[in-house]
Amino acid sequence: MLTALLRHARPPSPLAGRLSVQSLLFALGEGTFMTGSAVFFTQIVGLSAAQVGLGLTFAGIAAFLAAFPMGKLVDRFGPKKMWAVSATGQAAMFAVWPLITDFQGYVLMAVGMEVIGSLGGAAHGAYTIDVLPPDERVRSRAYMYSALNVGFTLGSLIGGIALAFHSNDLLHALPWFTAAVFLVNALAISRLPRAPHDDRTPEDRKVKVPGPGPMRNLGWLLTSFFTGVFWTNQVLLNIVIPLWLVEQTDAPRVLLAFLFGTNTVMCIFLPMAAARGVEDVPSALKAVRISSTFFVVSCLITLATHDTVGWTTIALVWLGHVTVTGAELYLSAATWALEAELMDPRQRGAYNGAAELSGTLGKVWAPAVYTFLAMHWGASGWLVIAGIIVVATVAIHPSTSLARRFLEQHVPADVLADARASTHDAEEEIATGPPTLIGSDVPAVGPSGDVTG
Repeated sequence: MLTALLRHARPPSPLAGRLSVQSLLFALGEGTFMTGSAVFFTQIVGLSAAQVGLGLTFAGIAAFLAAFPMGKLVDRFGPKKMWAVSATGQAAMFAVWPLITDFQGYVLMAVGMEVIGSLGGAAHGAYTIDVLPPDERVRSRAYMYSALNVGFTLGSLIGGIALAFHSNDLLHALPWFTAAVFLVNALAISRLPRAPHDDRTPEDRKVKVPGPGPMRNLGWLLTSFFTGVFWTNQVLLNIVIPLWLVEQTDAPRVLLAFLFGTNTVMCIFLPMAAARGVEDVPSALKAVRISSTFFVVSCLITLATHDTVGWTTIALVWLGHVTVTGAELYLSAATWALEAELMDPRQRGAYNGAAELSGTLGKVWAPAVYTFLAMHWGASGWLVIAGIIVVATVAIHPSTSLARRFLEQHVPADVLADARASTHDAEEEIATGPPTLIGSDVPAVGPSGDVTG
């Protein structure tokens, strides 16, 4: 049985294993700082809670505006190089955090971090689609998602230990620890095999890709928008259900820790299972329908807890959290397949940037709207939330067809065929197998935190 478990825990390929180590490193650094960030900003930098929130708002706006230009940079200079540049830049900025002492410096840092992060996000998305063989893209991304959750769990443990000592010296060290991890991450990225778009000559990079870009692909923008709507499952998971538990049920507040622990366990061990069989647009849309079903069921279960008592409430709240986590897992698999199938292979950076723009519009409104609907409209509000997801589920089907037709009209057939080829020379560049999450020198620990998609 142990042998079977270890075999199941192995990555789909050596390249997927190396990418998963990178995911773990990123989440380890990010998770460590995020865990202590609220205390760091208020106790070390000296900001008020309102100033922290305002700075994050400015940073979010900057990330939104920078998403598409950063994607264009990825297409021009290559995804691997821009990914490494982003990781190095973030490491440098984390190292500067302890030197910030006022609100102005905090805002400049927060904005800079988000802009550099936008570059890394576009580069990471473009690189993984570019370098992974099409027949293992979704499985590999699922394995990387598990590694990401392990990394965030480790990071939250380290950050929590630092907070437990109530030491300002340790709080000062948190961003420096993250900076060191990000530097290791940048080194790991630099040692990955080059993707096809990294091999273009300077002359090739100066040549504009013929045809329209992603901002004219209405099908892609709509698909990304509806995907953003689906990702409001994270608002349900992290905001609405916890608020509902505290204010509208008799469940004990300590249950929240158990709920988030359950989510993390599921997101470490189940992504590969949810991704099984998801590899093209039809199977991705099937996964979307499954995800939406879980979302709607979660709404129905949770609204019923308003009138239940005792252990019945506890069981139903837990089940509502489990089902919304199921929505997260199946949506992740669907998203990876749609990204791979509906992007122009020559402009994956720009397509990632455009998706960030439209996806943000699809979900930025949800915290306020969902909270109002659930807390003030009660059962009717939960039904409206479920109805929003049903409408988006219906609408994403024609939007994907529209995106596919756009590619067929404006992208040469041989380019699309090459992008769907089942093998890739990158596998041959790997001389030795990478460390894996189990049975290697990468630590594997039990989950204790939460991660979004």
